[in-house]
Amino acid sequence: MKRREFITLLGGAVVARPLAARAQQEKLPTIGFLGTATLSTMNSRVAALVQRMRELGWIDGRNVAIEYRWAEGRSERFTEIATEFVRLKVDVIVTQGTLPTLAAKKATAIIPIVSAVMGDPVGNDLVANLARPGGNITGLSIQTPDIAGKRLELLREIVPGLRRVAFMGNIDNPIVPQELREVQVAAGTLGLEIVTVQIRRTQDIVPAFEALKHGVEAVYLASEGLVDANRLRVNILALGARLPTMWSNQELVEAGGLLSYGPSFPDLYRRAGDLVDKILRGTKPGDIPVEQPTKFDLVINLIVAKALGLEIPPTLLARADEVIE
Repeated sequence: MKRREFITLLGGAVVARPLAARAQQEKLPTIGFLGTATLSTMNSRVAALVQRMRELGWIDGRNVAIEYRWAEGRSERFTEIATEFVRLKVDVIVTQGTLPTLAAKKATAIIPIVSAVMGDPVGNDLVANLARPGGNITGLSIQTPDIAGKRLELLREIVPGLRRVAFMGNIDNPIVPQELREVQVAAGTLGLEIVTVQIRRTQDIVPAFEALKHGVEAVYLASEGLVDANRLRVNILALGARLPTMWSNQELVEAGGLLSYGPSFPDLYRRAGDLVDKILRGTKPGDIPVEQPTKFDLVINLIVAKALGLEIPPTLLARADEVIE
């Protein structure tokens, strides 16, 4: 869905403050949406959530209000936004990722929280167990042990003589070290060497790529708020260094990445809409099982491949769910 269509779908409600006053006046049930990055990064995901809510009878501005807040990749904003939602007394908080969900959990033990994307909800102490979460959090887990290996295999299919791969991610996010361990295990099986590049803020990205020049043949990005918000910068730097990039989802490839493989984020957000619906109708989040992804997408950007001088095998193109050309 294009940005213009998305804004039309929301009915101009992306700017949330007028809705806050209207929600108080009309006493509409209110959803607080904590966006880790920006609207442009997450528009297809949010549109999927809003569309599913419409299908279930919840129309923004009519019988529900949605408050949008964007952290723009700055982790310090997670606590600020979660605290604001508690002050607004929203009925449900929708999050994505470990750090913002932890921030929301710390801010409230009462308001239900639905996380559309969680890496390891049990290991990161977000829920007691997947079948019966307990507490005030439920959502969808993208914990898939073999996905790192599949991403590295795809890179090896595309990059001739691949030997060294850079793993780049915000090491302060608990899910990133976990993903790094999975990547290292998979790399050992595939005979690849992993070079770890730690970033913690936007200012770290340019020096990270400077350090990578001539040292690796590809970059594996650990997708989360900081990296996603800087996707254009990352992709421009990678292209300048002639480094193929592996991302987690289509939106990041559309922004100039080479390829992505992972759970369909729009599908996860649609299913998050089902969970929000249950909560608004009275089900306790602790009684709603954490779900797993069922749809995975392989996306290839042929424009970037051509710029990098890479030939994509026809068999791989045939397997792709989306080809950008």
